[in-house]
Amino acid sequence: QVEDVVGCHVEDAVTFWAQNVSRCNDLLKLSCALADVCPRANAIFGKPDFNKIYGGCFSEDGCWYRCTVQQCQVLYIDYGNSEVLNRSEIVEIPADLQCPSVAKKYRLWGLQIPPDQNLNMFDQGKKFLGSLVFEKEIKIRHKAKHEDGTIIVQAEYEKTDIGEEVAKTGFAEKFKSPVSTKNGEEKKADLIQNQPWNLKVPVPVWINRHDRSLSRPRGHFEQVVANARNENFAGNRVFVTKEKMLSSGSVSDSNLEKQRKDQMLVEENEKLKAEKEDLRREKENLVRMQKELELQVEQLKRELQVEMHEEKKTSRETAECFEKTLSKYIGTKMRSLVANVKVLKEIRHTNKNARFGEDLSQAIEVVTEGCLAVPCSLEKLQKTWVEYDLAQEMIQLCKNVDERDEMIMKRNEVQANLYSAVEELILEVDQLPLSERSRTLQELSASLELAYGQVHEADGSERVFEQFFKWQRAKTEEFVRVRNDTNAALKTLTDWFSGIVKCFDLMAEESLNIEEVIGNVDEVLKKVELDICKELETDLAEHDEADEKIIASAYTEVIRKIRQEQHLITVIQNKYLDSVEFKREAVEWLNKRPNTDNLISIKKTLKNLKAQLRWKLVEKSNFEESDDYSEFEMARIKDKIAELRNSVLQEIYKEQEEYEKLTYLVQKWFPELPLLYPEAGILKYMNSGGLLTLSLERDLLDVEPMKELSTKRPLVCAEIQDQKVLLKGYSVDTNSETKVIERVARYHRAWGQQKENSGLLQLMFLLFCKARFKSSDPLVYLMVPYYPGASLEALQSDAPLTLKEALKVMKGVAKGLNTLHGANIVHGSLHGNNIFAVNRQQGIVGDFDFTKTEEQRAGTLVAGALSLVSPELKRGQPPSAASDMFAFGGLLLWLCAQNKEFVIKEDGTPEVDVVDMDDKVKSLLLNLLCCNRLTAEQVLKDDCFLSVDVIPVSPQPSEGPEPHEEHDSEKVDKHEENEGNSEENGVHPTE
Repeated sequence: QVEDVVGCHVEDAVTFWAQNVSRCNDLLKLSCALADVCPRANAIFGKPDFNKIYGGCFSEDGCWYRCTVQQCQVLYIDYGNSEVLNRSEIVEIPADLQCPSVAKKYRLWGLQIPPDQNLNMFDQGKKFLGSLVFEKEIKIRHKAKHEDGTIIVQAEYEKTDIGEEVAKTGFAEKFKSPVSTKNGEEKKADLIQNQPWNLKVPVPVWINRHDRSLSRPRGHFEQVVANARNENFAGNRVFVTKEKMLSSGSVSDSNLEKQRKDQMLVEENEKLKAEKEDLRREKENLVRMQKELELQVEQLKRELQVEMHEEKKTSRETAECFEKTLSKYIGTKMRSLVANVKVLKEIRHTNKNARFGEDLSQAIEVVTEGCLAVPCSLEKLQKTWVEYDLAQEMIQLCKNVDERDEMIMKRNEVQANLYSAVEELILEVDQLPLSERSRTLQELSASLELAYGQVHEADGSERVFEQFFKWQRAKTEEFVRVRNDTNAALKTLTDWFSGIVKCFDLMAEESLNIEEVIGNVDEVLKKVELDICKELETDLAEHDEADEKIIASAYTEVIRKIRQEQHLITVIQNKYLDSVEFKREAVEWLNKRPNTDNLISIKKTLKNLKAQLRWKLVEKSNFEESDDYSEFEMARIKDKIAELRNSVLQEIYKEQEEYEKLTYLVQKWFPELPLLYPEAGILKYMNSGGLLTLSLERDLLDVEPMKELSTKRPLVCAEIQDQKVLLKGYSVDTNSETKVIERVARYHRAWGQQKENSGLLQLMFLLFCKARFKSSDPLVYLMVPYYPGASLEALQSDAPLTLKEALKVMKGVAKGLNTLHGANIVHGSLHGNNIFAVNRQQGIVGDFDFTKTEEQRAGTLVAGALSLVSPELKRGQPPSAASDMFAFGGLLLWLCAQNKEFVIKEDGTPEVDVVDMDDKVKSLLLNLLCCNRLTAEQVLKDDCFLSVDVIPVSPQPSEGPEPHEEHDSEKVDKHEENEGNSEENGVHPTE
């Protein structure tokens, strides 16, 4: 058989693996199927089957390949290489992938590795054969096949005999003996070639001479030639004889007869000689067999004598041992009994295993007889509370004024009923021993779990306890019977000892009957020993499967009832606390209605302060242009303006506090407040997550345009209470305003869960401003802290972060992404200008363009010389938390491998192995830049970040260096223009 193959793995200088060139499509289909099936498949469990094909995750590329499990490693059957894998990296694959391997194992014909070859020569030979066959199309001719499946072949590459090349270099040598193969073809061929009858020996010269008799040819070929020659010679002789007879006519019959008799005698003589020779040989064989039998008989005699000697010795030793044992029998017996009685005393003293589930029976009594009942007032309270919540919801959804008043009256009635139900529940619960009962159940659950282990979920049934008590009674009765037998046997033994004492008392006058005293002591001792052993076996024996099932069922049911009652106690306690809180607050608001007087008063004060501030700003502007300009007077005016600004901000904070109080009342007590006081704008404040303020205006602040940060969008810098802030302007219309506020509120709520520990950039205020031109849409300004020169792009350009600093910063970034993803928010726009490293330690995730959707925000990650797009975005899939983590991995790679050249693979991911970095960081990057990426929560638990503390974001940004010539947002604007972003009015998050 001849086939074309491609070498894929080399084992040594004469052994390699190769794939048939026609199997290329099969290999491709297998790879696709494995990539789809293996990530979702189950890992192997228990002992693996060495004859079964599994899926293995190759350590070098993280891809899945078919493999078989060997003793200490796995063999990739479609390629021939092998490695050691964890059990979690080996998975089951379906039957349709259990097809024969694509690669086969081949061995060069007629070659073997020299037995004295050293390791260096072995490695060089392996490399040399690899240079001849690895990934090269070669032609092979099958010669034979080993029992292990290895095919013996003659291999050629471009008319070059590979086996000859290997033999020439000395890495292998030709066989010195025939190879033993499965079908023996090669061995037979070598033997046939070396047989003497295949040698072409010339015909001897003497065969044509007439004066010599023919001898027997030595070989098969010589036999044929000799026979032919003999026939020709006989024919010639007969022909000559006939000629002589015709010419002379004088041959006598007597001579012919004599010649025939002589010939017959010669033949008989030869036969007799042959028979005599056969008899002689047969005699010699019989004599040899006789001698061999005599030797065997002698050998058997010697062995028999040795065995008899050993048997006598063993018997003698056994007898001696028996005599010694017999002499100490009483002492040994008594010591054994005393030891068993001692163990039995300890078991009875500690009551070990004497209670057959007594702890469970006590627990059953606790959970069944002392179980708390549901308070009568609880159901009434829950029903009334549902009515109250429904009434509040109806008021909130109501738009009609007349219906609203009626609903408020109805709500007040339900509220009064709820107050009564709350008081009733509080009184009833105060009488219940909830804390004591909860503590009892907790201790009982802990003790049972310590004794019986983990609970297995099962369906509850009252018959479980009946079965348990029935089993317990049977076991207890059996145990009592065994113990009574032991006590009776020991009593008999002690009575016997009492009689023996009297028998050996020389001072006793009465004579005792020896037979009565001694009795059948052997049976007494045997009975005592058996009863004690039986009780010990009963005490120390493990429960069988049926017993374990009954105990486990009872234990599971007890734990289920405990948890059920604990849940009831928790519900009662929660309702109790809610009722106490409701009663406390209801006392204040039951006959009282809130209003917005304080809010209106604050707004009036704000209006007055803002008017004064505007007047002072106009005064300052006019004074700057007047001829009577004075530095002293200008300083006085500026101080007054600063004082008024601070007063405005203080009142705005008071306004926010009042809004927070009203928001709480709306959510908890009075949903009708936004309907009663629409001019207060409570709903707008609530919808914005507490960010919206209508009292703060941009013109009232001392702002400085930041054209160097943004050339396309309104962006100004201001200072509020010694804190630098940025006001980012968004152009919105009626339709987009609601969506922008909704996105801002979601982001702010996510930040509010952990605030400074969230890892997110804080949103401070959301304020509206009229457009400068009537044709333009109104602007909404978002106020955020300003960190000048703290973006990653700026830092890496001026003074790159060290690895330790980079890990601290990126842990904060991972924390921010975890906060966003926990709120189901996808950032979608991470890059070097949108991540801030405050003080080179605090990692903060910047906000994003709230006018855009997730799909509109998603794009290419650009960080220095690195430009990446996640594979799923390339395929047109929507952005997700996974695409955020891909961008996170790209930023981490960029930070940890500054000034390195990146090799981008065909799938768009960077080659991490070419970068020289810490192994832990490299492992993390491999898990971030692959298909099955880590989540933000998993990244925070990675070894790289375990020793790194997340530094909380300070609400007061520290002063940093001013932005350098090419500012962060300028790069962002260029990046957006390159992406073809046509939205001129949104502000990019990195600004």
